[in-house]
Amino acid sequence: MASGKMILYWGSGSAPCWRPMLVLAEKGLSDKCTSKRLEFSKGQHKGTDILAINPRGQLPAFQDGDVVVNESGAICMYLEEKYSDDSNRLLPQNVNERAEVYQRMFETSNIISNVQEPIVRYRYRTKTEDLDHGYLKEKTVKAKEELDRWNTILKGKDYLCGGKFTMADVFFYPYLALFVRSGAKLADQPELERYYETVSKRPSVQATWPPHWKEGPGPGTLSDL
Repeated sequence: MASGKMILYWGSGSAPCWRPMLVLAEKGLSDKCTSKRLEFSKGQHKGTDILAINPRGQLPAFQDGDVVVNESGAICMYLEEKYSDDSNRLLPQNVNERAEVYQRMFETSNIISNVQEPIVRYRYRTKTEDLDHGYLKEKTVKAKEELDRWNTILKGKDYLCGGKFTMADVFFYPYLALFVRSGAKLADQPELERYYETVSKRPSVQATWPPHWKEGPGPGTLSDL
């Protein structure tokens, strides 16, 4: 059970923010945690209240009583270590199985460096008339290769590490959902598409779906995928 007042500061549509929200939901802790949504567009994540607990002015930021934890992965691991039982574990107790989950968790950095940063973030921050289309063509090829790798990983599996939803899925799925939101069709990655449809139906995902995504379609920045 929760031992202190939990507060999660987050922003809608942020994959890092979505991660701890999923963990809280999977563990049945969402109603025990005060949810404070901030608007990135208004610079609320740079407010004095946030800077007091996270000098970097980044989200998510998390408090559990007197404990402050920043960085999405750290928050997820804190929640896993403190609030796990046999009904809601996201990390296997078997060390060999846990090693596979760890590998996929940290392997997720590759979709950030090969898809999120070079295409999604680049297009978001660059004016249309300033886009380097040669650069985008090159990065799109690498992005497809990255998605193909994950498609192979998922062959014959419901989730990244087999038949159970684990912390690996918590780390990976929010970025995949962001890519689909940004126009990725996954037509060449049927296993990845199946996985996306499966995980999207989980109660924890439905309960934490980014609010502003329900208001309309995404930007289409990954329509070539």
